[in-house]
Amino acid sequence: MSPETAIRLGSFLGMLMIMGMAETVWPRRAPTAPKGKRWLSNLSVLALSTLLIRLLVPFIPTGVALYAAENGIGLLNAVALPHWAAIVISVLLLDMVIYWQHVAFHRIPVLWRIHRMHHADTDIDASTGIRFHPIEFILSMGLKLSVILVLGPPVIGVIAFEVLLNGCAVFNHANVRLPITLDKWLRLIVVTPDQHRVHHSTSPKEFNMNYGFNLPWWDRLFHTYKPQPDLGHQGMKIGLNIFRDPVFLGLGRMLTIPFR
Repeated sequence: MSPETAIRLGSFLGMLMIMGMAETVWPRRAPTAPKGKRWLSNLSVLALSTLLIRLLVPFIPTGVALYAAENGIGLLNAVALPHWAAIVISVLLLDMVIYWQHVAFHRIPVLWRIHRMHHADTDIDASTGIRFHPIEFILSMGLKLSVILVLGPPVIGVIAFEVLLNGCAVFNHANVRLPITLDKWLRLIVVTPDQHRVHHSTSPKEFNMNYGFNLPWWDRLFHTYKPQPDLGHQGMKIGLNIFRDPVFLGLGRMLTIPFR
């Protein structure tokens, strides 16, 4: 296992364990579906997606970044910047790309059909942050590799972004109760669970808001920010009404959602 893989996997598993325990001790909402079955299905779809990525995509983000650096490819390799500045700019721009990718998966009908599997989860917790259809994983990886080639970010910047993306996706989906004051200040620098939970409402005017995964600034900048759900965090309904049947908790039915 490479040092990069160890860092990414270790930080991801660490955050998943921490938030899994935290939401058990300090839950924000009572679960409506069997947690064990949901976690098994959500972890299984992550394992399947990871396997398909390894089989179908011969490149990894850091490998493309290294290739770009060695061959002087990309915008950041064409300008003289301090290394730290290139890292910061890389993380910011890659995060903004993920924001707009998320918007596209909501606004383009064929992409929304794929992304629906993520929103069909009838509860939202740390495992929801890894529940994405394999097709979405592959498309997202293709976009990420293309952007890295055009941008030419430092390898360290790519690793930092990947760690941030994986960790924040687990954190902001967690069903954990944070003190109101802490949430108020924390959401100035990172997307919090209360902020992202609005995005998983059954209401279209709410699930088409709060697209950010890591940094909270893009939603404010591009006017897609909604501080709280209209019915409150206890009263709001999670998921998609057309996929509330318990059969969609199983991996097999989950994978068919884009084709229904």
